[in-house]
Amino acid sequence: MIKKMKIKKGDKVRIIAGKDKGKSGKVEKVLPRKRKVLVEGVNIYKRHIRSRGKDQPGGIMEISKPLDISNVALICPQCNQSTRVGYFLDKEGKKYRRCKKCNKLISK
Repeated sequence: MIKKMKIKKGDKVRIIAGKDKGKSGKVEKVLPRKRKVLVEGVNIYKRHIRSRGKDQPGGIMEISKPLDISNVALICPQCNQSTRVGYFLDKEGKKYRRCKKCNKLISK
């Protein structure tokens, strides 16, 4: 069973562990089966590519690799602090994410 992830695509996150600790960026992709997220401009590695003829030259490419979900913290859009995510149920039974620090809704 895949556990639902509290961080979604498009969220702004701060890196709290690893070589890029302290940096922040936007989540490009969420990989729930592997419990990883891909953050733009963070965790960049160089990949050496062999030439594949005239139309595909070789060289060194920079690619970003996914980070474990435990190494990122969500940045609340209202209070602009890194926070944990809580849930809030409204009267109709819809579930919303909320900031644990300022207690405001993160997304509708």
